Amino acid sequence: MARTDGRLGRLVRLLSEHATVVMSGTKLADELGLSRSAVWRFVQQLRGLGVDITGHPATGYQLIAISDLLLAEVLGPLVKGTLFYNHVHHYFRIGSTNVAAMAAGAAGEPEGSVFVAEEQTAGRGRGGHTWSSPKSAGIYLSALFRPALAPAQVLPLTLAAGLATADAVEQLTGLRADLRWPNDLVIGERKLAGLLTEMTAEATRVRYLVVGIGLNVNQASFPASIESLATSLRAETGQTWSRVALAAALLKSLDREYRRFIAEGAAQVRERFEARSSFARGRRVQVEENGGYSGTTAGLDEQGFLRVDTANGLRTVLSGGVRAIG
Repeated sequence: MARTDGRLGRLVRLLSEHATVVMSGTKLADELGLSRSAVWRFVQQLRGLGVDITGHPATGYQLIAISDLLLAEVLGPLVKGTLFYNHVHHYFRIGSTNVAAMAAGAAGEPEGSVFVAEEQTAGRGRGGHTWSSPKSAGIYLSALFRPALAPAQVLPLTLAAGLATADAVEQLTGLRADLRWPNDLVIGERKLAGLLTEMTAEATRVRYLVVGIGLNVNQASFPASIESLATSLRAETGQTWSRVALAAALLKSLDREYRRFIAEGAAQVRERFEARSSFARGRRVQVEENGGYSGTTAGLDEQGFLRVDTANGLRTVLSGGVRAIG
């Protein structure tokens, strides 16, 4: 599950930039510093991955439809000016982008490194759940950060990433997703996106942390086990969406939210999350924690944890799942 060869991305980008003409194998070879036979092998590889390229070595090549692969050479230029520019790592198939990002954090990769996959074979959600990650249907990415924070200050960053994801979706599609504490985007009662934050820390400081985001984009159906629980942008709107455009919007929004969080602190994140989420206040919920209990949500505390007003008084949800009832 190695990172994608950058020459594949450069080939797609060249064909995209000259989409109205047939490019000769010789010209492509010169531009890429390859032999013509190597260009042919790369074209065949891309076709096998679903990229619609016509032609052959004798006549040249042309891209019939714009590629929606999240290749570094395609996505990277769209996020210029952000932390993620020049730090996009693409995989066609990987176990988990979060696992790759955490390993990269341990190896000293810089802040802003982002790991994007077309398909995950072991995608993970919060609480040990799996995340369905079918090939080239959703956005599966993990971003590496090195904030100067104590571990107890990290939760609002997850909330900020949720705000970033919701804003990107609304900006491109017009859909206004609801935010469910601490890490889900939902439409109605169905999950559209989920976030998973993991970190390595010492007692008083975070060494690095990873925010993983899974966004359902063009899935037409879901496994039976989650069919009633999940939705996608395609399911909600009846049309397919550019994953490249969405991923670029998501990374730009995540960059803005991260910079604002570092500059202005957690209070504004909590306030905006509460304002955006119908779950944060006045919602009857069931909490799967400490044997389970129910109550009415009563906003977030100073660290970003959810408070629930129960028959036995105010309780703070630390890690349990929360679902709406009634």
